[in-house]
Amino acid sequence: MGKGQQVYGEGNYKASRAYNDATKRFVDSGRVDKAAHDAAPATDAEALQLAAAEAEGKRRAKEEDPMLTRKAPKKRAPGADSTEKRTPGEGDDDALKTAQAPRASEDA
Repeated sequence: MGKGQQVYGEGNYKASRAYNDATKRFVDSGRVDKAAHDAAPATDAEALQLAAAEAEGKRRAKEEDPMLTRKAPKKRAPGADSTEKRTPGEGDDDALKTAQAPRASEDA
């Protein structure tokens, strides 16, 4: 890839950096609460319309994003025994580090 070519998609680091910088400036500006308030539905009819649109989007989804319902990891006391048995997802990202075996239907 030559110097003059532009990068698009997931590899567009310049655009990602610009977006991240703009987002950080917006959050740091203190205007988030006002923007959230301004984005709230103005009427009950608008709230119903938004709820219907959300339900339609969820109807087409395969499943709910598990990160939306995931509980926060429990805080561990300093000096706690590191050999203590934990379930995946508790504490640091054990669930991401552990490889899962394929299901029987995926073997073919």
